[in-house]
Amino acid sequence: MSRDLVFEIGVEEIPSAPLYAAIEQLKTDASAALKAARLGYEHLETHGAPRRLTLYVTRLAERSEDLSERVKGPAAKAAFDADGKPTKAAEGFARSRGIDVAALELVEGDDGAYVYATVEQPGRAAAEVLPGLLAGVCEGIDWPKSMRWGSGETRFVRPVRWLAAVLGDDVVPVEFAGLTAGRATYGHRFLTGGPIEIASAEQYSSVARIGLFVYDQAERARLVREGVDAAAVAAGGRAVVPEKTFAEVVNLVEWPTVVTGHFDTDFLEVPREVLETAMESHQRYFPVETADGALTNAFIVAHNGDPERSAEIVAGHERVIRARLADATFFYREDLKSPLEANVARLDTIVFQEKLGTLGRKVARMEALAGALADLAGADAGVRAEAVRAAHLAKADLVSHVVVEMPALQGVMGRYYALASGEGEAVATAIVEHYRPRFAGDQVPSTAAGRLASAADKLDTIVGIFAIGQGPTGAGDPFALRRAALGILAMVTEGGLAVTLDAAIAAAIAGCARDLPGLDAEETGAEVKAFFIGRLEGLLKDRGFAYDTVDAVLATAGDDPADALRRCHALQTARDSDPETFDDLATAFTRAKNLAQADLGTQTDDAMMTPPETALATALAAAEATVAGLVADGAYPEVLAELAAMRAP
Repeated sequence: MSRDLVFEIGVEEIPSAPLYAAIEQLKTDASAALKAARLGYEHLETHGAPRRLTLYVTRLAERSEDLSERVKGPAAKAAFDADGKPTKAAEGFARSRGIDVAALELVEGDDGAYVYATVEQPGRAAAEVLPGLLAGVCEGIDWPKSMRWGSGETRFVRPVRWLAAVLGDDVVPVEFAGLTAGRATYGHRFLTGGPIEIASAEQYSSVARIGLFVYDQAERARLVREGVDAAAVAAGGRAVVPEKTFAEVVNLVEWPTVVTGHFDTDFLEVPREVLETAMESHQRYFPVETADGALTNAFIVAHNGDPERSAEIVAGHERVIRARLADATFFYREDLKSPLEANVARLDTIVFQEKLGTLGRKVARMEALAGALADLAGADAGVRAEAVRAAHLAKADLVSHVVVEMPALQGVMGRYYALASGEGEAVATAIVEHYRPRFAGDQVPSTAAGRLASAADKLDTIVGIFAIGQGPTGAGDPFALRRAALGILAMVTEGGLAVTLDAAIAAAIAGCARDLPGLDAEETGAEVKAFFIGRLEGLLKDRGFAYDTVDAVLATAGDDPADALRRCHALQTARDSDPETFDDLATAFTRAKNLAQADLGTQTDDAMMTPPETALATALAAAEATVAGLVADGAYPEVLAELAAMRAP
């Protein structure tokens, strides 16, 4: 026999992101708890809405399975004394298993004689098991932040206001947060009133329709998506729907209604990123753009109110966005009143790091380092000048009115202000790109000046923080140095930033030394180099190269990450695709290693050689010259083939 189970935790409005995590944890924990209780079921699913977490189990067994297991105990010689009487070890083992010591069995096996206990646990009715099981699941949910309320000690993300638990058509009296579960749930906060009874678990979906709440987050997502798409078409465009904003909106509404509002077209003179940030991040609206990508003055809202009062709701949203956009427009116009260069001096009033000085000092170091990196990379004078100028202006927008209000637009606004100040396109683009790559898989800067400015910013931070002894630890990386190092490595291996680690690190240390008297350049350089090698090792392994391929390459080519990547490709390809060449290479190397005697030097006397030795010397000299040229060209597959050919001579 089996019955369906529905368990609902009624809560005051839960924040969106923690709700997603709680839905998954509820599923994992409930599954594990039912398995541990030996209660079988056909299907288990969990759902969440702003005011509720729901567990639904289909065809839950009426009774847990009986358990009979044999448990191995201590060895016979430890369980019984010389007279054959049970020792304290045997008594303790029997007691731990809930049986009499006389019930222990002695079993001979390949590993000797041991005592065993046969434990019988009869099944229990699901109605007996579930109250404690479900209460434990509630208590076990982890929240990033939890709270207490009233006079109780229970902690939860928000105050728990009701519990509903119904097995078939019977109530399961779960006790949690000072409440005892019944069969009553509560519908939409504004559209319904009073409790709604769940007559049986199978009727939960019908109750949800009566209560005007969509408890299934996937179904709400479908309704919102379809509504947004339809509203955008009706507005004559297409919706701009960032997935992060969309996911948040899905968990802000229980009975979604999608509507369209408009703002004054005058606001469209402001950069679209400002408008989009105000709409998406601040208000969770979806902007609308035309087919050719131009932003319109329409926006889409998924609201949780009465659908019949949508006109009033839209009017309210329009008043809110009008005020926000008016502020943004004012800030933007104020910023345009002075050139971006005027902001640079103000960076001296902002502390970057106590020991490393102000943002103004960091910018000065970035300028010098961008020029040094340009020289190391062999950049032409034009690119060098663009990189230095971009580094000079890179942080200037941080003190602008718009970025102070909308920090996510740092760099983006710098580009707009640079162009408005008469800077060239290359410099303006490098300003916004110097923050890239911001995370694993993000695009690297598209321009040489952008890569140089980005590397200068990131490398200055890495070297500076290591220089003051605050490098990353296992407990934390507050300056995101690991991410910065991976960004530099991505630009070197993928973006065409042609610098080596030793030279780049030395240039950064030279800049920091001016602000850190007494800096130990050698020690800092070694720490930073080891830090980069560790990141490079992980990067190469993440790309699928074998650990020993990576170890072999980094033993000789760790200073040049781009070169290391090419060597890994060549060596791994030889191992995987050309086993004959690799076998020849390994054999030739092993013979040379076994025959070599370093204390004898490398000078030879041709007169002493036999014909085979002469042939070897001739082949070696020819290969040495050929390989040197191939290595210089980075033609590593050909290098391996040339060295493998030494096996015969």
